[in-house]
Amino acid sequence: MSNLYLILLNIFLTFVVTHSAPEGSLITNLPGFNGSLPSKHYGGYVTIDESHGKNLYYYFVQSEANSSKVPIVLWLNGGPGCSSLDGFVYEHGPFNFEKPVTKGALPKLKLNPYSWSKVSNVIYLDSPAGVGFSYSKNVSDYKTGDKQTAADIHTFLLKWFELYPEFLANPLYLAGESYAGVYVPTLADKVVKGIEAGIKPKLNFKGYLIGNPVADPIFDGNALVPFAHGMGLISDQIFENTTKTCNGTFYPPDSVACSNLLLKIDSIIHHLNIYDILEPCYHGDDTEENQKNKSKLPLSFRQLGKTEKSLPVRKRMFGRAWPYGAIVKDGIVPSWPQLNSKSLIAPPCFDDEIAMVWLNNPDVRKAIHAAEKSVVSDWNLCTDQLEYDHDLGSMIPYHKNLTSKGYSALIFRLIFQHNIVLGLFL
Repeated sequence: MSNLYLILLNIFLTFVVTHSAPEGSLITNLPGFNGSLPSKHYGGYVTIDESHGKNLYYYFVQSEANSSKVPIVLWLNGGPGCSSLDGFVYEHGPFNFEKPVTKGALPKLKLNPYSWSKVSNVIYLDSPAGVGFSYSKNVSDYKTGDKQTAADIHTFLLKWFELYPEFLANPLYLAGESYAGVYVPTLADKVVKGIEAGIKPKLNFKGYLIGNPVADPIFDGNALVPFAHGMGLISDQIFENTTKTCNGTFYPPDSVACSNLLLKIDSIIHHLNIYDILEPCYHGDDTEENQKNKSKLPLSFRQLGKTEKSLPVRKRMFGRAWPYGAIVKDGIVPSWPQLNSKSLIAPPCFDDEIAMVWLNNPDVRKAIHAAEKSVVSDWNLCTDQLEYDHDLGSMIPYHKNLTSKGYSALIFRLIFQHNIVLGLFL
């Protein structure tokens, strides 16, 4: 009899260790995808403030490799105010979403051979509350900033690992792009301070990586003209004339003449896909404004995205630091919808239709355990309901502090997708 009890105990412990994910979080199917998922997927909410009903939505993809050994990567898209499901749908998630022939129909999902889940476990987190599927029952929480966001995501991580304790031993890395250049180092700072203070559970934090990140207004602003010249987007003559007129300092411009030359550079590169000047993309509807914008492009660029081949749907959000009106400064940060309403800043290669259709489909929302529309209305790539305060200043001191403590960091800027990546290892 004692042997039977031992066997039953062993079975129970095995079940607890290998099935400790919260009940109802397992995703068993995804509309648009035929076949078994390539690994275990989970989705749902973590309540980070019971009194306010503040809930952050996550989509967790276990690695297709050895999920108990490979790193956990927390992925954060930027904005501020943009959903990290952008990364899931358009960047490095386990699927490529094929644009359907019929407008408004669900896309077909095909396996992505370059998914980050090939080598890591990935948590896609909608943050702050009010972004994507994340929400609060107290709308005052939609007035937030860097400090509060770092604290909220730290709380999320502590609670998430309580729900998934089997991953506590995995190396933890924080990752993101664009305004996550603020989210990631400030969160990393919070995580490290928590570890040093003995906060439980202890996170096995190892480092972070950020693509095309916001870092510092002076640093970012003065890098853009040399970058445009180095990529051949402006001529030697324009670059040399601008450098001379601006006395080698482009941001902030020190004269009207300097400002005028910077506006000229804006006009030259405005209608290019800044994130990848060679990448095909799906343009929006053929409105009069879109046709007008396309007519200003060279023929070769107007042909981007025009192909009979089935392509993975790719979208590139406009670079947060270009043009100069979008450089992040201390204080309230304009949302992407606000920036896009200004014709000089609107991205010329932008189409979020695939994600909008898929993530707002009731069957999809049910499958991924996202709230119903009565709780969270339409999912949007980027929201305008936040009042977001950039209240932690330059990120350079954060990078110096974290790397001086031995944490790994990779700051990278994508030049051509799949071709060239410039990286700085710290």
